[in-house]
Amino acid sequence: MSTVVELPVSAYKGPVDPDWCPGCGDFGVLRGLQKAASKLGIHPSDLMVVSGIGCSSNLPGFIHAYGFHGLHGRAVPLASGMKFGNHDLHVIVTGGDGDGYGIGIGHFIHAMRRNLDITYIVMNNMIYGLTTGQASPTTEKGKPTKSTPLGNLEEAVNPLALALVCGATFVARGFSGQVEHLSDLFAQGIQHKGFSLIDVFSPCVTYMNTYAFFKQHCYLLEETDYQPTDFHQALDKALEWGDKVPIGVFYRTVRPTYDQEEPALQSGPLFKQPLGISPEEGQRLLADFM
Repeated sequence: MSTVVELPVSAYKGPVDPDWCPGCGDFGVLRGLQKAASKLGIHPSDLMVVSGIGCSSNLPGFIHAYGFHGLHGRAVPLASGMKFGNHDLHVIVTGGDGDGYGIGIGHFIHAMRRNLDITYIVMNNMIYGLTTGQASPTTEKGKPTKSTPLGNLEEAVNPLALALVCGATFVARGFSGQVEHLSDLFAQGIQHKGFSLIDVFSPCVTYMNTYAFFKQHCYLLEETDYQPTDFHQALDKALEWGDKVPIGVFYRTVRPTYDQEEPALQSGPLFKQPLGISPEEGQRLLADFM
């Protein structure tokens, strides 16, 4: 067994300070991810953080690692390509509920059924915060918002249930107000071989401040006798909502990942494989695309 050499959390401090609203839950997510990388001893050069568009999607700019800030809803396919190109990298996708469960939901579903070996951290504030408070896919039915002043008419997407039925092999939920617990979930998700979803209750203090609700209602699955190995029990837990809201690891299983079964990737990461052409021909091809 290899020895894990922890790095200081400060090793993951980005060159730019976060510009989120004071009190935003995303601060806890950033800290949790930094602490998880520290626990696992992941060197910043082995960590890739990819995002789409939204308040939460600014996270790659605030952490010392490789980062890519992509288009709205397109973070998962970007991350997929990066993982195929170099599956030695730890690839993390960060985004919000609108980015992941709205415009990007098609990519989300297909990445799970393929069991791509990436970790998806969704900062779920149940609102479109960046665009000033419209209803999002996870806004509860009946909730008044800027776009639904008389109450949201749509049923909310249940991301955990969706992840389970679409084939995610690690499904968890955390709360940004509990950073230590959150960092442990992130570490487990990163270590898991396969598609990991960690949905995070990350309150938007400007448009949907739910800190008090989640502090009062959340309970830790780890403090019960629940075991995250039974699919049907996991689905029941994913549907649990009301006076008690579970957080923790809902489901964990093992099955082959896409890169383990794709013949073209059996010889290792694509960037390490020979092109089969001379250096001169390679330069000529590059020149054609410049």
